[in-house]
Amino acid sequence: MHAEMKRQRVLVTAGARGIGLVIAQAFVRAGAQVHICDVVQERLDEVQGKIPSATLSLCDVSNASQVEHLFADVEEHLGGLDVLVNNAGIAGPTAPIQDITIEDWERCIAVDLSGTFYCARRAVPMLQAAGGGSITNISSVAGRLGYPLRTPYAAAKWGVVGLTKSLAIELGSSGIRVNAVLPGFVKGERSSEAIEAKAKVRGVSFEEQEEAILEKVALHTMVTATDIASMVLYLASDAGNRITGQAMSVCGGLEMLV
Repeated sequence: MHAEMKRQRVLVTAGARGIGLVIAQAFVRAGAQVHICDVVQERLDEVQGKIPSATLSLCDVSNASQVEHLFADVEEHLGGLDVLVNNAGIAGPTAPIQDITIEDWERCIAVDLSGTFYCARRAVPMLQAAGGGSITNISSVAGRLGYPLRTPYAAAKWGVVGLTKSLAIELGSSGIRVNAVLPGFVKGERSSEAIEAKAKVRGVSFEEQEEAILEKVALHTMVTATDIASMVLYLASDAGNRITGQAMSVCGGLEMLV
């Protein structure tokens, strides 16, 4: 399955740990050439042992100048691009809106939304030169639901969905498909940190906050990074070659964020 990913040239942002790492590994197993960027050099050093075939760049996607250097590296190492996976993102602050600092707001928007834009605008000419391709933006269920006490994150992720749908229309004539994947609560360190932060603000225990979340999930379980990677791979593959402009939730049927 997914043999059609052989010889495909793929960039995964924030691909050195968590969901990004699992996505990168899935593409490598499918036969793709993969380039990974991350904001922390130590993570890139570690990923060399996990994905020896991947090429690497240090990059903060919120910095437009660094993104320019990233795409120069992609051109050098891959010779072009067929698939962009905009995975980079941060959780942002957890607080009532009146307690959120301007700096925290701007940082969250810069990474989660502006970074997605910076990478897409540089990827498009390369995808057009390749005769088409795909962009998959990692949004969140917070990009379709209200998320109390996490307003910067929700605003950014709604913005990612709007960017996705607009680019799908704009780039369809170039044979470029653009979709968003909206993860629910993904098992792992990042979700645990988010649950802990929300529990603290709400004055409840970690276990109480986790149960409150799962009560709103139809399958009453979190999803895994592998679940997300499977959807990303599908959307980039020939199997998904008629899918564009979609915001695909992988969340177990999450109905409300608490």
